[in-house]
Formats: sequence, structure tokens, C-alpha cells
Amino acid sequence: MKLAILGYGKMGKTVENIATSRGHDIVYKTSDNLDIDRLKQAEVAIDFSTPEAAYFNITSCLENKIAIVCGTTGWLNRYEDAVKLCESQVGKFLYASNFSIGVNVFFELNSQLAKMMSGLKEYNVKLKEVHHLEKKDAPSGTAISLADHIIKETEYTNWSYPPENSENSIPIEAERKAGVFGFHDVTYNSIIDTITISHNAKSREGFAHGAVIAAEWILKQHAGVYSMKDVLQLNSST
Repeated sequence: MKLAILGYGKMGKTVENIATSRGHDIVYKTSDNLDIDRLKQAEVAIDFSTPEAAYFNITSCLENKIAIVCGTTGWLNRYEDAVKLCESQVGKFLYASNFSIGVNVFFELNSQLAKMMSGLKEYNVKLKEVHHLEKKDAPSGTAISLADHIIKETEYTNWSYPPENSENSIPIEAERKAGVFGFHDVTYNSIIDTITISHNAKSREGFAHGAVIAAEWILKQHAGVYSMKDVLQLNSST
């Protein structure tokens, strides 16, 4: 696989190490403005850049027939535009708020638990996420995905950050601490008891490994817009 890495920070370097160990060729890596001629050498690109750069990187790949796997969060106000461009260019595009295999299993648990709790009005749900000091967006894309999955299965209609006390809104707390790669929990609380599920990332390797697996997978697919549920064949109804 001929791979471009867009965003060559700590995550990009971890992606490089894992991709190289799996026998792939890194043909281009950058944290600067794209060199389109060098980008064109790649079959697929993995983007862990910045919210400001992600949409341009995605569109540049799609317009040049390069499959793109994006893990950058904080740009999703342009997501539908990226989907439309992918369809018009007959390209390959995969976005995930989190590539960790464990987190994607956690997403499924969250959705199933939300289904079970949807009729139990005595419980109120809240989310919490903790990340390293360098993370630029809050709340995390993973926390937003968790909230969206709960909204799909319950009578909640939105989420709030900073957290607000509202009957129809899911409050999200976000904290930044040194050395935390990613912690998320979902808590259902009543006057009788508390139910909590959580995921704690121990390193960046899980995110980078999942992104490389996604890049390997998308190269074998027809044109389309995909998610990690497709890669991992998590075929629940949620």
C-alpha cells in the first residue's frame, strides 16, 4: 500500500511506525500545505491533521482519486459537503471519530444500553471525556458520537457543552489533563443507583492501528462513504 500521512504530529508518527511494520510504503508525509504532485503518488491517505486543515485535505484527495481515511475531529460542519464530493467524484472516503477497535465496540455497547434505558425515565444520562492537553477541540468527537447514538435510541434531542441541566439535553463534561490519551464514560443516574460504562485508552497505538487497518480495508472496496462499523463488520441495527 502506498500511503500518505496528512498531519505528521504524534499520531502521524505512530501511524507511520505501524504502517511501516505492516510492510506499507510511506510515499508522502506532511504537516504543511499539500504538495499535490507528491500526494498523487499515494493510493490512500490517512488524515490526523487539524480541524482547519482536514476538509481541504479530504477534498484534495477525493479530487485526485486518492482514497482518504480521516480521524481528525472538529470539522464536521463540512461533513455532508465531503460526502457529496465523494459521491460526485466516485471516490472512497472513511471518517471515524475514533479508530480504536475497543472504542468501536464501546460505541455498540453504548447504543445497546441506550435502547435498554430508553423507557426508564427515572434515569438521567451524562457523558464525560478526558484527553491530553494538546487536544484542540472539546468535546471530543468520540463524546459527540456517543451522544448522537444515545439520541438516536431515546427521547433526548440534543447534547450540551458546557453541560446544562435540561430534560431533553445530554450534558457532556470535558477535561484536559497531561498524559491522558482518551477516557470516556457514559453514566445513567437515578436516586436508587448508578450505571456506568467506560473506555480508557492506554496509548495512541490503538487509534493508529485502527486507522491503518481502515486504510488497508478501503483500498479493497468499491467507491463509497464508509465508517469503522463497515471495517469491523459491526452490524447492529443502531
